[in-house]
Amino acid sequence: MSLERFIAKRLSLSSRGNFSALILRIAVISVALSMAVMIITTSVITGFKNGVTSKVLNFWGHIHITDGNVGDSFELIPIDIDTTLINKIESIDQITYQRPPTLIDPDRILPALTSLGGVDRVETYTVVPAILSSKSDFEGVLLKGYESDYELDQINQYIKDGSFINYELDAPSRDIVLSEQMSDRMGFGVGDPLILNFMLDGQQFKKRFKVSGIYRTGLEEYDRRFALVDTRILREVLDWSDNQVSGLEIYIDHLEDITLLNEYIYFELLPRNLYSESIKSKFYQIFQWLELQNINEDVLIILMILVAIINMITAILIFVLENTQLIGLLKSVGASDWSIRKIFLYNAGEIIIKGTLFGNILAFILCFIQFETGFLKLSEAEYYLNTVPIEFNWPMILLINVGTVLITILFMIIPTWIVTKVNPVKALRFS
Repeated sequence: MSLERFIAKRLSLSSRGNFSALILRIAVISVALSMAVMIITTSVITGFKNGVTSKVLNFWGHIHITDGNVGDSFELIPIDIDTTLINKIESIDQITYQRPPTLIDPDRILPALTSLGGVDRVETYTVVPAILSSKSDFEGVLLKGYESDYELDQINQYIKDGSFINYELDAPSRDIVLSEQMSDRMGFGVGDPLILNFMLDGQQFKKRFKVSGIYRTGLEEYDRRFALVDTRILREVLDWSDNQVSGLEIYIDHLEDITLLNEYIYFELLPRNLYSESIKSKFYQIFQWLELQNINEDVLIILMILVAIINMITAILIFVLENTQLIGLLKSVGASDWSIRKIFLYNAGEIIIKGTLFGNILAFILCFIQFETGFLKLSEAEYYLNTVPIEFNWPMILLINVGTVLITILFMIIPTWIVTKVNPVKALRFS
């Protein structure tokens, strides 16, 4: 143990019961609270972003392939199911792709990028507008058709009552899954029959369905508009062949690859009559809103680090001033300014590490309670989630811990600078 660390340890023990001890305890509490707030913030924001993103992706996938003439609305233009194309897309693994130059800067050579993963699977979907009518009201809906081989796990988690579509019959199923919003507004429950009105080519006709389930994703914009049915009944309505659908939904391994894989699929694999679009582009507002949460996270973390630094500077400054006599004594026996400053830096480091440890314990306890009980609620209509989500972003938490400790200790050099201004003669004379 170095002399500076030995003196710092003795100084810490001897200060117990003094005014400086109270200040140092406050500094520990300040660092602990700042650390807890940062960890809770990044855990909540990570959980919030991943929770909302998961809902959107479970409902729509990562990339859509449609006819090139389809605009932003759900137009009834079918594409043929090309098994060869689907197999090519599903076989995409990790790729390195040279992105083409842009129209804005056609001479610029973009760097080649490597994806983190590839494509998980490809699903088909069909969307048809209809009018849902009851005895006293009617409402426009969009019917989204699902194939019988669709992976239902990601849909079943949103079924609140009843069950998903029954595909056991050879004929197209007349089951329909309504959103909770539609069910409440129109007065339909599980097992109730209902009539859907279709308007195609200037002709109106009706089909009878039975409510098999009620779902709720929390994405109010989609819950308000979409009902789920068997794709085969929509083909029957549209007079499409068994090989025709509205589009393809592509699910990929890593969300970070969405832009790269979308461009690769569009430029390298698709025939010219088809168009691919990422879900981030299709639902730009939601993902832009989620990206803005990063700014809130960064601002709050910076503020908490500043609070910890300011409180630590104040505490160490008081601690130094209370030990002016010791500083004068050490200087009189030949100790250098830097050697004396290291004594107080060791004390500061001990305070910061204690505060960091206590802050982590506090944050994980509070996060665990929220994760298990969900006692803090959110308005699902506004935030798409009904409870405050918790998801630990371990790399970010590690960065917060290490970064806060290093930055705060680095700033502790400022208050210890006052050591260089202490005159040993005056310090010992007026002690």
